[in-house]
Amino acid sequence: MRAIWTGAITFGLVNVPVKVYSATEDHDIALHQVHDEDGGRIRYQRRCEICGKIVSFDHIDKAYDDGEKTVVLTSEDLAGLPAERSREIEVVEFVPSDQLDPIMFDRSYFLEPDSTSPKAYVLLRQTLEQTDRTAIVHFALRQKTRLGALRVHGDVLMLQSLLWDDEVRHAEFPALGEQTRVTEKELEMSSSLVDSFASDFDPSKFSDEYQEELRTLIEAKLAHGDAISTAETFGEQEEPERGGGEVLDLMDALRKSIEKNRGAAGEPRKTKRKTGKSAG
Repeated sequence: MRAIWTGAITFGLVNVPVKVYSATEDHDIALHQVHDEDGGRIRYQRRCEICGKIVSFDHIDKAYDDGEKTVVLTSEDLAGLPAERSREIEVVEFVPSDQLDPIMFDRSYFLEPDSTSPKAYVLLRQTLEQTDRTAIVHFALRQKTRLGALRVHGDVLMLQSLLWDDEVRHAEFPALGEQTRVTEKELEMSSSLVDSFASDFDPSKFSDEYQEELRTLIEAKLAHGDAISTAETFGEQEEPERGGGEVLDLMDALRKSIEKNRGAAGEPRKTKRKTGKSAG
């Protein structure tokens, strides 16, 4: 991995120098566009509307248009902003970790200690672990001031950029405002279905089937040319049944789902239910 940013975590008078690394990467196969008639590469050009010339990146500025006037912002203008010059990950507060809604998480970064002694780094990591708190931080990265969550991931500190409050939409659906009656039996059956799927999460069990099939298709075409067909490569695939025919009762659908999943598992799982006195 290559560090994308260097700076320091600061809280109070404590300073923890760190290097920042992207914690994730894209595994999608890179594809480009070609002309279907001759296979020629399709390329996009940065052409000026006024002079008609193709413009290189070093001669491109950014601009804001309010509908009447246009303001041009040069790279020097943007680099001169105080927030952009900051190399600090400033802790503004420590909050209970369970107060962070996952919908706010954006990009993830690993932090590596960048000093002769990692003591301050380790101290901060252990403090966050013991207190079960997450540090809310301000930092600037790639010409943006960002809100972030600093938390522990294994043996390292992880920085996750957060969406700002006004970037998270509020879901308001009229159907959810209507009164809906769910019976005890339906809830019990639904809980049994959940229990039949119960497991511990292991991300290594899952893979990107589309990318695997795409790679298989590419390798088949490289080996045999364009004459191959997807049916020959993957075998005949049955189309999944679509809804619109028989309308299943909710209880019947739950019951059939439980039977199907238990049959696939080989043996039924017992549902553990808490007993309690009902009110009234």
